[in-house]
Amino acid sequence: MHIDIWSDVVCPWCYLGKRRLERALDDFEHRDEVSIGHRSFQLDPSKPKHVTVNRRQMLMAKYHLTEEQVAEMDEKMVRTAAQDGLIYRLAPDGVTGSTFDAHRLVHFAKAQGREAAMLDRLYRAYFSERRSVFDTDALVPLAEDAGLDAGRTREVLRGNEYSDEVDADQKEARLLGVSGVPFFVVDDRFGVSGAQPVEVFRQVLAHAWSNRVTAS
Repeated sequence: MHIDIWSDVVCPWCYLGKRRLERALDDFEHRDEVSIGHRSFQLDPSKPKHVTVNRRQMLMAKYHLTEEQVAEMDEKMVRTAAQDGLIYRLAPDGVTGSTFDAHRLVHFAKAQGREAAMLDRLYRAYFSERRSVFDTDALVPLAEDAGLDAGRTREVLRGNEYSDEVDADQKEARLLGVSGVPFFVVDDRFGVSGAQPVEVFRQVLAHAWSNRVTAS
């Protein structure tokens, strides 16, 4: 059984959704027969590369919220993530920017068999360590941490490799009608939107497996 996950590396709900799915898989009896693919999705593809803006100000403008409302939203997000064992540090001076190169890096890591490690490293860097994931100099050390060669990573990021793969993922998301992430597709048949509770993922896994066995 295969699961595709569309996500963005600066999406707090995506990191949480990934963790909740993993928790559901931990006690899924067929875990060894489940593969996972991580697919690219940019929350704001219009952002220019290598330019960052204040994250809270972006949220205020995008959702027409006050500074106090965004601060409250962040505090709630931090508490919610902590319940699933994740450390979020969403400070007032945090930044956001284009994640296109970060997504290219995940595709490069996939070609090296390091996809999951790379995505985890990006999430932890951005949400727990307050590190940038928006330029080559920031991404190369994270790639090294995930087991990738620094020189080759820099070569990839300075060029256009894996751009087509990122674009293809986002095109497929549009065809599926995906407007927000995380979005999970189980066995090409069952879609799950959002960072659902662990129990919901357990039910989806059981249902998908049961239908898969019946179909065969």
